[in-house]
Amino acid sequence: MGSEVRFHLLGPLTVTVGGRALALGGAKQRALLAHLLLNANRTVSPGQLVDTLWPREPPTSATANLQTYVWRLRRLLPGTAVLRTHDPGYSLAVDPADVDAHRFARLVADAARAAERGAPEAALALLAEAEALWRGDPLEDLPTAPAWDAELGRLVENRLAAVEERLALQVRLGRHDPAIAELTVLLAEHPYRERLWQQYLLALTGAGRRAEALQAYATARERLVTELGVEPGPELRALQAAILTGEPLPGPASPAPVRQLPADLPDFTGREEYVRDLSAALGAGPAPVVLTGAPGTGKSALAMHVAHGLAPRFPDGQLYVDLAGTGAPRDPAEVLADFLHALGVTGNTVPSGLGQRAAVFRSRLAGRRVLLVLDDAATAAQVRPLLPADAGCAVLVTTRGRLPELAGAKHVELPVFGEREATRLLAELAGPERVAGEPAEAAAIVRCCGYLPLAIRIAGARLAGRQAWSLRTLHDRLADESSRLSELRVGDLGVRPSFELSLRQLPPAARTAFGRSAVLGAQDFPSWVVDALLDRAGTHDVLDVLVDANLVSLTGRDASGQPRYRLHDLLRCYASELLAEEPVPDEPLTRVLSVLLALAKTAAAGLPPAFGAMTGPPVPSGAVPHGLMTDPLGWFTAERKLLAAAVQLAADAGLAELSWQLTAAAVPFYDLRGAYDDWRRSHLTALAAAEAAGDRRGTAVLRRGLGQVRLYHDEYAEASADMRRSAELFAALGDVRGEALAVAGLGTVARLGDRPLEALGCYRRALAGLERADDLTGVAQLRNSIGSTYAVLGSFGEAETWLSRARELAREIEDPHREAKVLTELGTLHRDTGRLPESLTCLRSALGILEDLDDERCSAYALLGIGQTLLEAGEPVQARGVCDRALRVFRETGNHQGETTGLALLEQAQRRRTPAPATHP
Repeated sequence: MGSEVRFHLLGPLTVTVGGRALALGGAKQRALLAHLLLNANRTVSPGQLVDTLWPREPPTSATANLQTYVWRLRRLLPGTAVLRTHDPGYSLAVDPADVDAHRFARLVADAARAAERGAPEAALALLAEAEALWRGDPLEDLPTAPAWDAELGRLVENRLAAVEERLALQVRLGRHDPAIAELTVLLAEHPYRERLWQQYLLALTGAGRRAEALQAYATARERLVTELGVEPGPELRALQAAILTGEPLPGPASPAPVRQLPADLPDFTGREEYVRDLSAALGAGPAPVVLTGAPGTGKSALAMHVAHGLAPRFPDGQLYVDLAGTGAPRDPAEVLADFLHALGVTGNTVPSGLGQRAAVFRSRLAGRRVLLVLDDAATAAQVRPLLPADAGCAVLVTTRGRLPELAGAKHVELPVFGEREATRLLAELAGPERVAGEPAEAAAIVRCCGYLPLAIRIAGARLAGRQAWSLRTLHDRLADESSRLSELRVGDLGVRPSFELSLRQLPPAARTAFGRSAVLGAQDFPSWVVDALLDRAGTHDVLDVLVDANLVSLTGRDASGQPRYRLHDLLRCYASELLAEEPVPDEPLTRVLSVLLALAKTAAAGLPPAFGAMTGPPVPSGAVPHGLMTDPLGWFTAERKLLAAAVQLAADAGLAELSWQLTAAAVPFYDLRGAYDDWRRSHLTALAAAEAAGDRRGTAVLRRGLGQVRLYHDEYAEASADMRRSAELFAALGDVRGEALAVAGLGTVARLGDRPLEALGCYRRALAGLERADDLTGVAQLRNSIGSTYAVLGSFGEAETWLSRARELAREIEDPHREAKVLTELGTLHRDTGRLPESLTCLRSALGILEDLDDERCSAYALLGIGQTLLEAGEPVQARGVCDRALRVFRETGNHQGETTGLALLEQAQRRRTPAPATHP
């Protein structure tokens, strides 16, 4: 490999051919090559290159000089690297494997996969190979360029993360003493890096030095509190508590396997041959296994039983989704978003397109052994994007119809029970003694059920709930003409007579509630829904009757601790028929959605205000079921899917106003938790309904909300169009507040587009409107925005005046969240004007408030501000410490802008710690 070409960025810029370094010329020419390598295989504009080479005042000959440097580089570079000229600029075409930064990233990723599959020694070897590529700080021989800060910061951060991972593996393998020695050195350099402290404590404890570990925690806490003003994070605190009490120490910091399978049926019976065949098929390669059969044959129950039995063979997790093929089939893009969330991909890191999501999903499963259960599929097109590519994964699909177009799939058809299996299931449910005592009646019952598992389960449940009945009693009922007219046959209507018979046993209120429970479609629901269906309080007894009759299933508890219920799909179809017989079938849905709206508004009022959110007037006292709103954030988390479905249900039913009000009420939650997919999707659904109904107010509210979420996705042109249309509609309606909020949004578009004077005009106009509308929260926010814009313009006196007035108003209206955001801006202003102690005071006060409010996103921005001020104060090590914590939040929420700013700060801190190289011509 005498002509092997290598580009080295991880240290002084070097290009070697066959191990010999090339002479790369002067500083400008080397800086040009560095910029092209940092943007390898991407086109870079001449203007960007000029700004990089001459960051302050480019000479008049800059363009000509650039062309000269390009010409010289072309002559210097080996043939494998091609410097191309395009219409908009230049690109350097290189093999990523020839660039040390790319090789480093690949080796670290390979190490992570090796660790995940249980090969720590291989992972250590790969990490050692990756670390050996570093020869110093990246591009340390070149003067700094602002355009490089974020990328160089990312490289430095990834290097330290790789070292942390290697040390964690060493500790995990019991190599405590060398890890302790290296961690001691690293902690002197990075005293605020909490993961290093965690590994240090684990290593000391593993080496039998428990007292030193506890002292080390005390040292870490003292430094964090005294020097940064923050407490240790929850992981470090939990580790100290475990060491103190002697409890088992936390394991390696690897992601926990995802376990999404619903519970296996405790009384699962029979199907031994199918269990064997499916288990073998799922272990024979990546081809999906498709389990088909008529409704009620027990496809889902069999799939769950097989999946639980195979769980040990898939140690990296089991993913499950109900694709709702018999109702409203789920969009595979939505399913992929849920899967990606479960695998740790959240916020803006979830791509917007189906193909992109599928690609990220396949990438996440690469090298893992994961079992996927896709329950109740509608079509092959719904399934294909959900299939992994890795041979270590397996997929089990259940569906009512065959999917012959699913290439490579193995198909298994599930028939009804045989007589022996059917009788065994009846005995399991009703009791073996009862079945053994009346064998002829038991045989007659399963025969009347057509050996259909669902029908047998219903019959067995009725017997179990009525111990005084003999089996003859149930046989007589099944033998009745009303339950034997072409009954209990395979097909969608195959178990309808059993449903009718069960329904006739119910009291009138329970029958009514059962029929009306179809209004929510395939969604599970909380118990208060039955109150709304019957238009009265205290219906727990009705729900209990339905559960006992096996007509409604108790599926578990949600995030807020409330029980959840669901109708089986066949029962839901039957309930829909009953609902259609009511005089006004839409009334129950309207009542349920109205209560849901009242709950959403009440929950939104308990969250930090989201500027621009229009949740409507407050809810009257007594409109919300008692005891449901003790935890607003927990309530939104539990009802997130129900809210999204309710928006669609309302739109489909022609209830446009309820549709848009429901999604508008959820905006504070969407904003706080970065649920941008739900925000956009529900707003678009409601917008179509509002526009079709000619609802101008709803359209105006939704356009404002869509504009905001598009701002978060950097879609500035679309955001501007939405905000402008919203402002026009509100103006036509005479809604001063709504128009002001939309105009304020236009101001934000202008500010982010680097048009501060235009932004200032919009903000002043919006402020006047909010003052007329007496919206004090909005006034405080606009004062904050105006002050921040004046700071961008360099009018620091004006900026401080406006920000101080914003803070005073936030305090006056007792809005701590708004006060914290103003304090963050004041901290930035003080830093920009050289008042560093005042800057730290403001930012730390903001951080304290935001942490009390559990607002991770805004806390991260406050931490970032503290880091920037510490850097200005000549404290680069402390700046890195707070920036590390902020970066974790930005990555978890997919905040690319925040992450980029944080990485740039890390790079600047690194530069401050090492002397700048001399500039050579």
